[in-house]
Amino acid sequence: MGGIGLLAACSTPEARIRRNAGYFATLSPDQQQLIREGKIAIGFTPELVRLALGDPDRMAVRKDATGDGEAWSYTNYETLDGAPLYRGWYHRYGGLRDPLYRYSYYLNSPTRRERDVFRVVFRGGSVVLIEQDSQR
Repeated sequence: MGGIGLLAACSTPEARIRRNAGYFATLSPDQQQLIREGKIAIGFTPELVRLALGDPDRMAVRKDATGDGEAWSYTNYETLDGAPLYRGWYHRYGGLRDPLYRYSYYLNSPTRRERDVFRVVFRGGSVVLIEQDSQR
């Protein structure tokens, strides 16, 4: 089973696995290995994606000719010239708990941009599409 990975948010796959050890133990060896590596695959459920990648930065409803779905986006925040400021979920915590608190000036700065680097689309409760920014 092949998978696609993402340097995920503020917690690691190991930390998320520890918090969900009982559920993780019920997964197939292939699923467990991908999640340990911070990777996902077509067919993963939202719970499996959260274990591997953490919570998304944005969620959106998606409609197309094949039906309804949900899209999750994982975002990098960077300066206008592309230098990384922080990735993903860091900005949700703020304050002293934020490991990159010293960059908080950039949270609302006009000199920062958001770039979706990873997008996962679900249909019928499982991953049907994985998009990854080729600049990663």
